[in-house]
Amino acid sequence: MVKLKRKLEEKISIPIAPMIDVVFLLLIYFMVSASLARQEADLSFQLPGVVEQAVPLELPDEQIIEIRADGQVVVNDYPYDRPQAQQLDQLAKMLNRFHQACQANQVEALVTIAPVDCVAHREIVKVMDACSRAGIEAVNFTLGE
Repeated sequence: MVKLKRKLEEKISIPIAPMIDVVFLLLIYFMVSASLARQEADLSFQLPGVVEQAVPLELPDEQIIEIRADGQVVVNDYPYDRPQAQQLDQLAKMLNRFHQACQANQVEALVTIAPVDCVAHREIVKVMDACSRAGIEAVNFTLGE
């Protein structure tokens, strides 16, 4: 009888170190050659802002704020806020825009408060507070109709 020796099968091994090197080189190649997308922060644009006028525009030189007997505040026949409101937020926002427009036009923002005779003082104080929050310092008083 003849005994055949089997050849010891060698385990096939793949060298992993060179494969890792090749993968890293490919990764670096694609990272460098890829075109980078511009982020929003890199876009050059300017938001609109307040621009000072070289030549003054024709603006109303003052806003007349009427305070009616029920406490309703009216500017140019447009009512602002409710008479029961603790603060006149809508009026303050409108006066703030008026103040900014006057600053850009290099004119002083003037406000005239015209309450009727029977208005409570707290209503006048609320209007004065709205003027103060808008940054308007030139406030006049007149008698309402």
